[in-house]
Amino acid sequence: MSYAFPPGGLPPMDANPEGSAVFSDAYAVIPANTMRDIVTSSLPGWEGTRVWILARPLSGFAETFAQYAVEVAPGGGSHSPDPDPQAQASLFVTGGQGRLRIGKTKHKLEPGHYAYLPAGCDWRIKAMGDTPLQFHWIRKRHEPVPGLPAPGAFVVHERDVPLNMMPGTDKWGTQRFADPNDLRFDYHVNIVTFQPGGRIPFAETHVMEHGLYVLQGQAQYLLNTDWVEVGPGDFMWLRAFCPQACIATGNEPFRYLLYKDVNRHPSLTL
Repeated sequence: MSYAFPPGGLPPMDANPEGSAVFSDAYAVIPANTMRDIVTSSLPGWEGTRVWILARPLSGFAETFAQYAVEVAPGGGSHSPDPDPQAQASLFVTGGQGRLRIGKTKHKLEPGHYAYLPAGCDWRIKAMGDTPLQFHWIRKRHEPVPGLPAPGAFVVHERDVPLNMMPGTDKWGTQRFADPNDLRFDYHVNIVTFQPGGRIPFAETHVMEHGLYVLQGQAQYLLNTDWVEVGPGDFMWLRAFCPQACIATGNEPFRYLLYKDVNRHPSLTL
């Protein structure tokens, strides 16, 4: 299995600067071609690391989460990765090798591994081997519920997570890293897969905010009133209630990493 990641580098100087990025009140599209070296950031507490910050809480943009693409040079990493003790995290590895320590337990990371790290969790990460460790990092502040314990940390590989097909089709399925009926979780990160020709057959319109990073394949994606072509490495943000649908094109599966906020009452304050 291959997973897209920001290309870095810089386009040739004779490239057409007119791109396909979109930033609107309802959605945003950040194409892979825009994720270059000059838009990376370094983070306090991290060594040998650069990040593409794809989404962050911002007026008129993401409200519930932040999403990064992280590249760690061999030997680099962090002993104090997150400065916010209320932030929970999901990591999904797309390239290289790494070691994740949760408390006193060590986990070997390779492409396809997913880790959930609850708020306040003692975790550390280091790139191992001769190539950079690449992963997606989604952060969300935990919304506690009285009498409901916080979920525990876990690490799993996507090959061990079943693909659950939607009713009435063999071309659209979801791998769920957390049980959707477990109310301890206030967000989900899933991998959604469409076989060529697969589709969402109606314009989904719902309260969940989305971050979608295309891991593989191509599609026509309906965002609000616009059909947009997306492919490997493209990122989409969808505001709550933004209509969406999808038609997978090309000759390979269309797969994306999906964030959505779930299982909590909406706040009654802005």
